[in-house]
Amino acid sequence: MSSHDTPDRAPGAPVYDATSDSAAVHVEKTHTARHGVVEREKAEFGGFKFGSAFFGWLTAMGTTVLLTALVAAIGGAIGLGTNTNPTEAADAAASDPGTATVVSAIVIGLVLLIAYFAGGYVAGRMARFSGAKQGIAVWLWAIVIAIVVAIITAIAGAQWDILGNLQGFPRIPVTPETATTTGILTAIGAALITLLGAILGGLAGMRYHRKVDRVGLGR
Repeated sequence: MSSHDTPDRAPGAPVYDATSDSAAVHVEKTHTARHGVVEREKAEFGGFKFGSAFFGWLTAMGTTVLLTALVAAIGGAIGLGTNTNPTEAADAAASDPGTATVVSAIVIGLVLLIAYFAGGYVAGRMARFSGAKQGIAVWLWAIVIAIVVAIITAIAGAQWDILGNLQGFPRIPVTPETATTTGILTAIGAALITLLGAILGGLAGMRYHRKVDRVGLGR
C-alpha cells in the first residue's frame, strides 16, 4: 500500500487518520469530527450576540408580567399578600416579617429567576454558542434599559417610570420613595437573581444545540 492509499478503518474508528499529513484540519488521536466542527463554528460565531439577547430580554419582561399577574391572582384567592414587585414585597416583609409576607417575597424572587431563565434560554437558543455570555447580554439589556428609564424618570417625572407600570425589573431607585435602604438592597438582590437566572437559561439554550450536534455529527 502506497503512502497515498487510505488505510483500512475498523468499524466505529474515528474518521480522521492521526497519521495523515494532508487533512483539512490539524488532527490528533483524540480529535473527533463533532468537536472539530463545533470548535470552528464557535470561533466564527461565538461571543456576545446582543440582537438575540434583546429578544431574550423581551421574553423575560413578558414572562415577568404574566407570572406576576398569576401570582397576584393566586395570592388574592388564597389570602396571601399580593405585593406584585420586589420593592413592595421587601418593604412588607421588613415591616411585618410574618409567614405570608416572607412567602410573598420568596415567590417574587422565584418569578424573577424563572422569567430571566426563560429570557436567557431564548437568547441561548437563538445564538447557539456561548450560552453564559448570551445570558449576561440579556441581563445587560435589562440594566441598560433600567438606567435609561431611571434617567428619564428623574428628569421628566414618575409618569415615565415604564418599568414600574409593567411591574418589571430591574428598576433603579431614583425617587425618595424608592431610594431607601430596603429599596437599594432589593435592587441589588433582584439584580443578582436575574443574572443567575439569565446565565442558567443561556447555558440551557446552548445545550440543546450540542445535543443536535451529537446526533448529526456523532462523536
